[in-house]
Amino acid sequence: MAIEAATEADLEDLAPLFAAYLAFYRVAKPLAEVRTFLATRLRRGDSTIIIARDEQGLAQGFVQLYPQFASLALRPAWLLSDLYVDAAARRQGIGEALMNAARAHAEASGACGLQLETARTNLAGQALYERLGYVRDQVFYTYWLELPGQTGR
Repeated sequence: MAIEAATEADLEDLAPLFAAYLAFYRVAKPLAEVRTFLATRLRRGDSTIIIARDEQGLAQGFVQLYPQFASLALRPAWLLSDLYVDAAARRQGIGEALMNAARAHAEASGACGLQLETARTNLAGQALYERLGYVRDQVFYTYWLELPGQTGR
């Protein structure tokens, strides 16, 4: 298994995986829109996407990180926004390898931590995160404000 930072050359392999990730969360988007979103992230460098490939080079999963700051720690941190492994490639350690690559990236950048959130129903993901040392927050709630007319975050 090869795990490396994605570039624009990986876009055609990433887009279908990202569309499947969105479908997992019941958010259907046209593949062209997904491709544009990812191309923008990669071109601007405003996120880090790490891709996993099998021995034949087939893309099997990805993790996407966004830089942020932990104000209470007065240090940089990373938001682990997206993790997905293709359904046919699950139970092979790919998710764990991607999570470990995300951690290594964060540590190398001098970050004080990684933050993530997941659906309450994603029990497999929660088990992985907790096995890797992530602690479920018992102090803070997450809120979201939908803004009218805004598209393409």
